[in-house]
Amino acid sequence: MLADGLDLKDLLELDPEGGSIRFAGQRALLIDAVAMGVLRKYLVDNFGITAARTVLTQFGFAHGWRMSEAMQQEFKWTSEDERRRAGTRIHALEGLFRVEPGGRGPLSKEGELIVNSYEAEQHMLHFGRYDEPVCWTICGLISGYISQSEGRELYVLEDRCTGKGDAFCHLIGRTREEWGNTRAQDLLFFEPKRLKECLDVSLKHVTETLKATERKLREQRRVLVRAAPEVELPDGIVAKSKQMRAVVDLARRIAKVDSTLLITGESGAGKERIARLVHEESTRATGPFIAVNCGAISESLLESELFGHVRGAFTGATQDRFGLFEAANTGTLLLDEVGEVSPAMQIKLLRTLQEREVRRVGENRSRRIDVRVLAATNRDLVQAVHGGSFRQDLYYRLKVIDLHVPPLRERKDDVLPLARVLLAHAAQQMKRKIFGIVPIVADQLLRYDWPGNVRELENAMERAAALARGNRVQMEDLPEEIRQAVPRPNVISGAVRPLDEVEKEYILATLALNGGNQTHTAEQLRIGSATLYRKLKLYGQRVAKKEQQESSPGLD
Repeated sequence: MLADGLDLKDLLELDPEGGSIRFAGQRALLIDAVAMGVLRKYLVDNFGITAARTVLTQFGFAHGWRMSEAMQQEFKWTSEDERRRAGTRIHALEGLFRVEPGGRGPLSKEGELIVNSYEAEQHMLHFGRYDEPVCWTICGLISGYISQSEGRELYVLEDRCTGKGDAFCHLIGRTREEWGNTRAQDLLFFEPKRLKECLDVSLKHVTETLKATERKLREQRRVLVRAAPEVELPDGIVAKSKQMRAVVDLARRIAKVDSTLLITGESGAGKERIARLVHEESTRATGPFIAVNCGAISESLLESELFGHVRGAFTGATQDRFGLFEAANTGTLLLDEVGEVSPAMQIKLLRTLQEREVRRVGENRSRRIDVRVLAATNRDLVQAVHGGSFRQDLYYRLKVIDLHVPPLRERKDDVLPLARVLLAHAAQQMKRKIFGIVPIVADQLLRYDWPGNVRELENAMERAAALARGNRVQMEDLPEEIRQAVPRPNVISGAVRPLDEVEKEYILATLALNGGNQTHTAEQLRIGSATLYRKLKLYGQRVAKKEQQESSPGLD
């Protein structure tokens, strides 16, 4: 058997009934290259780059060694040299890379040139260009194969790699003595004890990180329970009001299905928090949650941000870069302020949502994605559709399910619990011992209309935590516009109040706000001091008359 004569039909056996694939006489598995990339990312993220490289290198070495044994048993070679040369040919047939014609193998003086390395592609997909060669599994694989074939330890390393921006990957195989001290650090990744050391260090680091996270979560929970014991939902969501309880209940039901969701509501109402709740309650909770503000990015940059680009696609594109759709694979992508997307981008978004694939800027091929898309907007998209600024087909594609988050002024029951939670968070961040708010501040928070919604309340509580002199928030710690707030009458069907009662309540509330200063109160109400005095006297006479009637029943 000649190495150049190897073909897939000689190596691959498929069971017609399924359940078994044999390659070179041994049972094999078909594993998606993307899945291997995800494994690589998981190892790097959780154990560090050193441990990840060690694991993948030694995994490749064991695989290559086993493949060499299988090829020795399965085929009759014209010479041992042919069996050794067959190594890179076999790995190329496995789909790991493509060998450039004319190569004489990694043990030759020239080394071996390969292109289209799946490993370099996956590394760049998840981490971008690296400053060192990244084909760790492939180097281990070829090292294991030729070491078994030669009957001596040989180590294949890269000096050029597409993963660090080179045009090709260049592999060279040498003994440990031949490598000498030039690549001593790289050879450490082949040593079994290195794997144990790396994993021990990584596991210790992970354990310490988890313990620290648990302590932090316990402290946050303790602070929140003390500040607002009625809050039970994650991520600081407060749903004490009837309206918000309905929103949370619907969000949790929506989370169980994988449909596209459109979240509407005013700016700062908490749309992103609801989107995070949907993600955390879904089957995609273990995947990433990525939010992008479409209104804050220009059209040209937004396309690259969402879909990615290839090197040379435009000025400044010095390397391949995956977009947020690919980064959110297996997870959730929130398109915030989607109503601000330009008509040209709307077409591309519609195609992505329909086809479930993306095409990077400057690239001809499409890539499959597995992402749940949530969209949020503070605009009236129905009106935008009628006005022609938003595509009707994209609107209905996004609005498979819709959810409206009410503004804070419509859910007054949530104001104080939210204020306590946000104050507790701010105090914890600033390491200040602030335990609550005084009653007059609570009344004032309820009087205010909160045009900026939860975001404005969060800023107000952060300011209060920074300025409070004692351990409770006082009136002077609030922003000016909140201190000046007066109650607005609520007109409810069937319970309309007489105008003189509303006027009395408004005047007395303004007087209380000004600490009893009648002159300042008259100026704010734009009435004369005499008029205010007369009205206050009238209110006092009415109260006295009422008290007299209550204390002397039967008397007129």
